[in-house]
Amino acid sequence: MPISYLSPLLDMTTLHLEIEHHTQYHYETAVRYSIQELRLKPPNSHGQSIKNWKILTPIKTKTNQDTFGNEYQTFVQDAPYKSMSISAKGEVISTGGYEYTDLESAVSPYYLLQQTRLTIPSPEMMAYFEKTLPKKADLDSVLELASAIRNTITYQSGITNFATTAMQSFAMKTGVCQDHSHIMLSLCRAANIPARYVSGYFFAEDSPNLASHAWIDICTDIDKSKWLSIDVTHACTTDNRHIRLAVGRDYYSAAPIKGIRSGGGQEELSARISIHQIKVL
Repeated sequence: MPISYLSPLLDMTTLHLEIEHHTQYHYETAVRYSIQELRLKPPNSHGQSIKNWKILTPIKTKTNQDTFGNEYQTFVQDAPYKSMSISAKGEVISTGGYEYTDLESAVSPYYLLQQTRLTIPSPEMMAYFEKTLPKKADLDSVLELASAIRNTITYQSGITNFATTAMQSFAMKTGVCQDHSHIMLSLCRAANIPARYVSGYFFAEDSPNLASHAWIDICTDIDKSKWLSIDVTHACTTDNRHIRLAVGRDYYSAAPIKGIRSGGGQEELSARISIHQIKVL
C-alpha cells in the first residue's frame, strides 16, 4: 500500500510511547528442535529511555551482547511443539535525535564498509545513481541520495520479503523500508562511506504499516566514530518518532526475531505491533 512519504515532525520534543510487539507461529507438523535469537529490547541511548520492558517467550532465555553492542536473547526448544508466541512490551520516552557517537569498544566503522549478500550493488544500480552518489559523508549529500532512492523505489508492501536483495528491489523498482535501507547501504558503502542497518519502530498513527520500521546510520567521522541516522523511506533524519532496536550489517544481523528449526513443515506467521502515545511530558 503506498504511503504518504514525508509526514511532518510532530510538534513536540518528548513522546511517551507504549509499544507492544506480538509474533505468533503455527506449524503444519511438530517442530522437533529450534533455536531462536531475539533483538526485541530497545537500548537506552541518545534520544530514548526505556521503561518497564518485558519479553515473553515459551521458555527462559539467555541474554548476551553481540558484536555491535546489541543486547539479544536466545532460547532452545527440544520438546515438540506446533505453535509458539513471542511478545515484547514496554514504554519508551523518546526525545529524538540523529547524531550518535559510538563507545570506544564498538566495532570499527571500517567493518561497515563490507557489503553483504543483501547489499551487493549491481552495475545497473551504480550507473543509475552515479550522479547522486555522495562525494563526502555530509548531511546534504546523503539526504540527496536518500531522496533519489525514495523517488525511484515505490513503497509497496507484499512484493518483497526479508530475503530480497538490494539488486532485486532495484530491478523491480518496488520495496519497503527494509529495501530502501539495503539500497542506501549498498550505495554508501560503494562510495566508501561506512553504513549500518537500524531496525526499530516508527510512531505514526496515520501509517500503522510503518510501526515496524528500518533506516540506516552513516559514519561521518571514522576516527571519532560519529554517525548520522537517516530514514531513507521518508528522506529525512530520524526524530522523536523513531525508536531504535538494534544495528547490524543488514536486516539479517539486526532482525528482531530469527531462528532455525528442525521439522514443522509449512509455517504460518502473524505479527502485530501497536504503538500508542501515553502522554506528552
